[in-house]
Amino acid sequence: MTTSHHEDHPLLADPARTPVAVLGAGAMGAGIAQVAAAAGHPVHLVDAQEGAAAKAVDRIRDGLARQVAKGRTGQGDVDALLGQITPLTTSDMTTVPAVALVVEAVVEHLDVKRVIFRQLEQSQSPGTVLATNTSSLSIDAIVREATTGHDAALHGGRSPALQHPGRVLGLHFFNPPPVMRLVEVVRGVRSDPAVLQAAAELVRRWGKTPVLCASTPGFIVNRVARPFYGEAQRMVEEGLVDAATVDLALRRAGFRMGPMELTDLIGQDVNLAVGESVWHQTDEDPRYAPTDYQRALVRDGRLGRKTGRGVFTYEDGRAVDADPDEELAGRLVGGPVVTDPVARTLAMLVNEGVDLVHRGEASAEDVDTAMRLGTNYPKGPFGWLAELGADRVRETLAELDLVYPGGRYRPSEAL
Repeated sequence: MTTSHHEDHPLLADPARTPVAVLGAGAMGAGIAQVAAAAGHPVHLVDAQEGAAAKAVDRIRDGLARQVAKGRTGQGDVDALLGQITPLTTSDMTTVPAVALVVEAVVEHLDVKRVIFRQLEQSQSPGTVLATNTSSLSIDAIVREATTGHDAALHGGRSPALQHPGRVLGLHFFNPPPVMRLVEVVRGVRSDPAVLQAAAELVRRWGKTPVLCASTPGFIVNRVARPFYGEAQRMVEEGLVDAATVDLALRRAGFRMGPMELTDLIGQDVNLAVGESVWHQTDEDPRYAPTDYQRALVRDGRLGRKTGRGVFTYEDGRAVDADPDEELAGRLVGGPVVTDPVARTLAMLVNEGVDLVHRGEASAEDVDTAMRLGTNYPKGPFGWLAELGADRVRETLAELDLVYPGGRYRPSEAL
């Protein structure tokens, strides 16, 4: 991503003179505020709930105190960072002080975000960059005119389009923001290329790795990752393999965690919600159809570690019923495609990545970077494509399509 000719953008001025506002003092908002403050920016951490922003600053303080105790940072640095963050309680975004950048990290609800961005447009200067940390909503839907929903009702049936849509983009951080290196820099149809490049350079200066992508359902990571969960769930649902064994097979292939234990960690409800969102936004494309298996887990309240029971049962944070069949895991991998969890998963991940690039939504390099940093995959889709070859991926998908017709396994034209 070339940025040199955007070095003079106001976003890239001396951080001490480039104030940032972060809206929403939950885990993501607090984490983003910490990252910006660590880079030297004065930060306004804003929340509508009384005392929420101050409590978030306390949580940041507690987390940094643990870093001091481990000798990873000094108390002076911690005090300097905390001194950069000013908590603010307000539900009216026109009262947020003038800043160079706003990062919105409130609830994932389009109407709420629309109201916020229209208030910000009234009060912030036309040069202020407005970013959303959304993981699933369209940048274009936030900026365009709306005729339905709560926001439209507030404006007498018509919510106006933003006057300066070029300064609006997505900055999708991953949880927890101080630790995770990836930021998806998401372009709407009307986002100004100079703003995108300046924002990418800014997050690079914050110690992050930016990848540029279009505002499409799931962006890069949440879209390409769908088959990692879906293939395993389908195989377990069909009785081809048990959950612990499918996890073992994929860990042996280089994945840090298996898909079943990972969804238990994320929360089955959270993972399903992202899957449902991508599915609905792609006109219920069978590639992204959520499984009845996962829906049943959520319906039964088996949400994973946080409820003590998901795919597995947990005691003291450890799964007590996750014993894999090592011999079966060895037998399935390299056997028939239908019962090989690794072949199925890799073919689908490659297909998804190739298709995303074919549609012009991101570069191959950025897709691989995003999947390695955002999900800790051992390789990205194009890394596996180079290893497996397009013919083998196509043959795997064709074999699966014969057994499971309906479009889920259709190969990308680009293969």
